[in-house]
Amino acid sequence: MTLTLHNTLTGHKAPFVPLDPTCITLYVCGPTVYNYVHIGNARPVVAFDVLFRLLQRLYPKVIYARNITDIDDKIMKAAADAGEPISAITDRFSAAFEEDMRALHALPPTIVPHATDHVDDMIAMIETLIGKGHAYAAEGHVLFAVESMPDYGKLSGRSLEDMLAGARVEVAPYKRYAGDFVLWKPSSDDQPGWESPWGRGRPGWHIECSAMIGRHLGPVIDIHGGGQDLIFPHHENEIAQGCCAHGTEYVRYWLHNGYINIDGEKMSKSLGNFRLVRELLKRYPGEVLRFALLSAQYRSPLNFSEELLEQAASTLDSLYYALLGRDAAIIPEPGYQLPDGHPLIQALCDDLNTPEAISVLHRIAGALNRAAPEEKPHLKAELLAAGAMLGLLEAEPSAWFQRAKPGGNAGENAGEDALSADAIDALIAARRDAKKARDFARADAIRAELDAAGIALEDTREGTRWSRK
Repeated sequence: MTLTLHNTLTGHKAPFVPLDPTCITLYVCGPTVYNYVHIGNARPVVAFDVLFRLLQRLYPKVIYARNITDIDDKIMKAAADAGEPISAITDRFSAAFEEDMRALHALPPTIVPHATDHVDDMIAMIETLIGKGHAYAAEGHVLFAVESMPDYGKLSGRSLEDMLAGARVEVAPYKRYAGDFVLWKPSSDDQPGWESPWGRGRPGWHIECSAMIGRHLGPVIDIHGGGQDLIFPHHENEIAQGCCAHGTEYVRYWLHNGYINIDGEKMSKSLGNFRLVRELLKRYPGEVLRFALLSAQYRSPLNFSEELLEQAASTLDSLYYALLGRDAAIIPEPGYQLPDGHPLIQALCDDLNTPEAISVLHRIAGALNRAAPEEKPHLKAELLAAGAMLGLLEAEPSAWFQRAKPGGNAGENAGEDALSADAIDALIAARRDAKKARDFARADAIRAELDAAGIALEDTREGTRWSRK
């Protein structure tokens, strides 16, 4: 199978040709850990998790690094506002991020480098840039001299003049050129800092990723992913640092996911329409959020809304119902793997075309619903294997339908009066005993009681199944 990817650097889609086919290197920018992450932060994690799964399918080894930025002025402010040590803030929100991403079925990266563990690497890289004439020290700061790189701006496609006109740049007397960006800055006594050749200080944001990539993945890597908002200045400046320090190219393929809009409006702090993953997970399973994020191709903008989440939940219900079937004794064909030319693999190899991949899931589920009993084990296995490539259909089908649903009679909004699974099972057992005793009035009354509590029953050859409405 040929994997094609849209490379932001070239502006078009092309076949992926790795540096070393025996070991693929992938880096994705992770969070700055000073608060809980919002759904926009989750989109690159989910999108590039699908890429990670696909690369693992196509190549023998993949090294995937996703960093944690645990030193930043925003973190310092959050710690000061909370009256806590910076480490308490970063530890808490790093753990929360990892927990939220596990709930979205994201696989753990191969490496999770933390910026504060790589300050020596950053200092060494800055010294290299100074030695090669691409950076200079001034008043305790070290700045990258953007005019020293002839093709600076090649990722965003902007000239220096355009970038200055459209960006908020700090005009400081120690800068040789207004567009020069900070590699190192001084720290006061009450700020975190490290000793360096330029005095006690801390790194700039952009140097962190470049140094961590150099340490763990090498001077040149195959793929770098992140949100569209990072193209300039962050990724543009990463390229400048990496290319100028190593004298080589830096990243072969740049991938960027599109923005998320909330109910048709751009998600922004000024509008107050952020949707925290942690809050959404209180109302929806992580798989519903994941499905919603995959419903659009990763480079396209995505309108995130309650309607989208309800559609995602409904679609997953239909897929899980196909797996559940009416005969629980039918088990998936053991050891099944999707063949190389499978339509779902083809869809993902076309620049992660997840909408088409979801269409393939629908086609398999439809075939499973119509299949003769002897065909069902193969189709069940095919649906599960196809879902696994997207990080979907990982729940036990019966448990999926027995989950609490937002807004339903048995949902989280129902409070302490919602029937527990044990109580439901006890009522179903009582209904079964009543039917055996031919007390059909009692059996009907129990069914009506469960229905009023938002519990639907389905009588099958294996017994009675229940699900929450």
